[in-house]
Amino acid sequence: MEKARIRIIDYDGEHLQEKEVKKIEDCFPFKDAPTVSWVNIDGLHEVGLIEELGQHFDIHSLVLEDILHTEQRPKVEVFENYIFVVIKMLYHDNKNDDIRDEQFSLILGKNFVITFQEKVGDVFEPIRERIRAGKLRVRKRKADYLTYTLIDAIVDNYFVILELLSDKIEVLEDELLENPSPDTLQKIYKLKRKMIVLRKSIWPLREAISTLERSESNLIDESTGVFLRDVYDHTIQVIDTVESIRDMMAGMLDTYLSSVSNKMNEVMKVLTIIATIFIPLTFIAGIYGMNFEYMPELKWHGSYFVLWGVMLLILVGMVHYFRKKKWL
Repeated sequence: MEKARIRIIDYDGEHLQEKEVKKIEDCFPFKDAPTVSWVNIDGLHEVGLIEELGQHFDIHSLVLEDILHTEQRPKVEVFENYIFVVIKMLYHDNKNDDIRDEQFSLILGKNFVITFQEKVGDVFEPIRERIRAGKLRVRKRKADYLTYTLIDAIVDNYFVILELLSDKIEVLEDELLENPSPDTLQKIYKLKRKMIVLRKSIWPLREAISTLERSESNLIDESTGVFLRDVYDHTIQVIDTVESIRDMMAGMLDTYLSSVSNKMNEVMKVLTIIATIFIPLTFIAGIYGMNFEYMPELKWHGSYFVLWGVMLLILVGMVHYFRKKKWL
């Protein structure tokens, strides 16, 4: 297996240092540095590395266990010397056309932020660019503001995922109205499964952000609380959007069932009309198909053509009647 990738960005208003290190020991000097240090670890398969980091930064063993077990619900836990945050980071898998979730764990200390990701690749490149560009707000503020920007980037990416799903729903609605098929039903259920993943990842986030916002920890400045409230508002918007889409999916399923039922009714109506038309014709053909000897009509020279005329007259009359009743 590939080794875990460790990247460090250390900065303040005047200086910036960015590097990738091979050993976890290279991160230890940044614990008590006066600058803000962002240590990012991609890959959680090296348990010993995580444990060694936890021992040096005085991280509780249960927190390390939560970091390594990637099925945690989004949550925030406030300790005396650090704050532990778990969030689900979502991204769209273009190859399989599916929504993937990844656990993102964060530890906020006095002057450092340690982040843990399951694999390489994230939504934080714009934040790195802002730090490199020397944007005053992020470079002048403390580690709590960096924590806010990371959480905000994840929440903003939820809107991107929801927009992709909304586009798929619009296409599916057109298909549903024009020509619903069993494939349409499969697509609806596939989207419903994606919405379950989204709801499971996003719904607990509201409580987690609220806990972080109301925290009285000295690790979070009062000025940062304003930004956290903004993230909380965005989270509420995401949840409302998810619930709206879930309601739309339920309505689409009802629409599909109604469309299929209407289509079946149309088929049954046509078959019923055809059967009704042929009932009197079958009755006439049945009468003159009996083998009775004394049937005077059979002796007439024009009886065959008269019978056809009567049957066609009945056919035309019934079709006219059905059209008048708007059954056709």
